[in-house]
Amino acid sequence: MSLAVDLRLTRPGFSLCVTHDFAASGVTAVFGPSGAGKSTLLRAIAGLEPVAEGRVSFGDTLWQAAGNFVPPEKRGVGYVFQEARLFPHLRVRGNLAYADRRARGLPGMSLEQAVSRFDLGDLLHRWPLSLSGGERQRVALARALLSRPGLLLLDEPLAALDLARKAEILPYLAQLSDLGLPVIYVTHAVEEVAQLADHLVLMQAGRVVASGPVAGLLADPALTAHLGTGLGSRIAGAVLTARILAHHDDGLSELALGAARLWVPRLAQAPGSTVRLRIPAEDVILAKTPPGDVSALNVLPVVVRALHPLPDGGVAVGLQVGEAALVARLTARSVAALALRPGMQVWAMMKAVALGV
Repeated sequence: MSLAVDLRLTRPGFSLCVTHDFAASGVTAVFGPSGAGKSTLLRAIAGLEPVAEGRVSFGDTLWQAAGNFVPPEKRGVGYVFQEARLFPHLRVRGNLAYADRRARGLPGMSLEQAVSRFDLGDLLHRWPLSLSGGERQRVALARALLSRPGLLLLDEPLAALDLARKAEILPYLAQLSDLGLPVIYVTHAVEEVAQLADHLVLMQAGRVVASGPVAGLLADPALTAHLGTGLGSRIAGAVLTARILAHHDDGLSELALGAARLWVPRLAQAPGSTVRLRIPAEDVILAKTPPGDVSALNVLPVVVRALHPLPDGGVAVGLQVGEAALVARLTARSVAALALRPGMQVWAMMKAVALGV
């Protein structure tokens, strides 16, 4: 079912004004800098944030409108916060069983399925305070799904974790898109967007500035120009889906992107698997002619799609490689020296280490 919001909220120094219809399936990332209003929007959707003016509906059910307000516990929403918020007086099994009992009779994941999906079998006897941050978040995710929600909301679930713990839990989060229910995932980390999200909602200063499929949005040079040198220059970059062809003895994996070939540091997945890649715009170098002896392993023929000036004097260059879109961020001087124009074929170079998987 789809979620539709039309919300207005004003506080000293901040206002939220969001009208948006969220995708009915898959993972939608709500992305933006700190203070953009991402968490406030999520809390308002869940009914945890008082909003004087607004309308929220989920499918055919009206959650909020003038004179009508469905309390949070009646909305059928699963919510995972930055901190796991597990019941400290219950072991892991007790935390899961609590959600399972409350949702008894509703369709959805069973306790056994949740334990298996999140690899919690060895943790069931443990107390929450004895768990690592990543383990606590895995339990929190399982508990949220055992409430049999119609909508899952995640508010920066990796923000409090170090890099090692983030790497531990990301594979579990990557499975969220196959749950068969809409997931809204709040984050300010573009790497999480690239790895997890199907759809993207970009927020700034309490407003939605763009929305759409992740791959198209992050590689859109017009969006880079719109967002300027702050958020835009950081998030611009292609999100591509490639297939693993082979692993080589020199520590690299060979990938197929249509007819093109890419090389990345060795991956754990087996040949034949598909993976998502992120290529930041600032890591793409362009050349008018095929480069000779260079250290960059990835050199692709591309076609210039569009040129968009940036507020800092740079230029976002939209590129096409087969069916995929790339974007490069160049200086205006480089664009002039190459005489770039739409429809022109050039060569894009990327280091293997710049291809974030």
